Amino acid sequence: MADFPTHPDAITPGWLTDRLRAASVIDDARVEEISWVPIGTGQVGDSARLTLTFDKPGAGPATIAGKFPAADETSRQTAGAFGLYAKEVGFYREICPKLGVRAPQALVAEVADNGVDFILLFEDLGPARGGNQLASCSAADARAGVKQAAAIHAPSWDNAALLETPWLQPSPIQSEQVKALYPNAQAIFRERYADTLEPEYMAICEELAEAGEHWFGRQAPVRSIVHGDFRLDNMLFDIKGGAEEIAVLDWQTIALGNGLTDIGYFLGTGIGEALRREHEGELLDLYCAEMTARGVPMTRDSIWDDYVIGAIHGISTAVFSAAYVERTPRGDENFLSMARGGCGLALQHGSLAKLKG
Repeated sequence: MADFPTHPDAITPGWLTDRLRAASVIDDARVEEISWVPIGTGQVGDSARLTLTFDKPGAGPATIAGKFPAADETSRQTAGAFGLYAKEVGFYREICPKLGVRAPQALVAEVADNGVDFILLFEDLGPARGGNQLASCSAADARAGVKQAAAIHAPSWDNAALLETPWLQPSPIQSEQVKALYPNAQAIFRERYADTLEPEYMAICEELAEAGEHWFGRQAPVRSIVHGDFRLDNMLFDIKGGAEEIAVLDWQTIALGNGLTDIGYFLGTGIGEALRREHEGELLDLYCAEMTARGVPMTRDSIWDDYVIGAIHGISTAVFSAAYVERTPRGDENFLSMARGGCGLALQHGSLAKLKG
């Protein structure tokens, strides 16, 4: 049993008072009342906005945001089995201060030994505009996302102090689990979406499943920290009423890899194929310029193959997640959107041929 609350209803004024004092958010004030409402559309964790009343008016933040284990048993157990909750807590505790990315400031970050019970409390970044993968975004939003990607990748690029973080090291057992489970995931994906997903895109998904040894057994050099789920639904724009441009959320898939995986994922599955086709070159050049300015020289030619192969991550994520997290109508739309975008990029640029070649 965790020694901290794992649902908004379980947070007491006394417990929260102690934690806000420890985070230097309040001085001698006390939390007197807490109310909450759900926010977000995440399927791996449940999020809420907490409204606080203090014994002294204006003594602390009127609202904070919180993240908790998913209520859905399938999503919760999948997250626990793959260490997703522990990774996100670890990110806020150890990694975030060493990167340049704008993420919410964590006030509380706790995870139990079972890897399932956790709590994260953050500064409230609202009012803000949530990214919506199904609606795509403006070119300006896409540029803001690319800049944040560079703010993750450049500070960690070939940075041994970060890349040797013990809990970030890949687990061979988990990799084998994913590899073993993937054919079943593709079977579920095929059965569920065969009449919805375009045949040429389903063919790409089938080809990837058949080439699983190339993808899941791939030993690419580790170069940086990657977000792992870098798409619009995990971003907030015009945060704090427009005071800041963007923040990046949902760090449970943080991993070691090549930053171009995030870029391939973002342009492929994250922003929609129409926007990607129109602005692909511009966005890749922007990423190279941002990385170069941060001390990691790049050109479009030098990153092209890694970008094109990196887009496959979006396809495999869509297929695997569809099978092993809670099924919802919006989830179906999301996974189809991700598959369409990733497969569209893969079909246009020959991602699977590059992977196998």
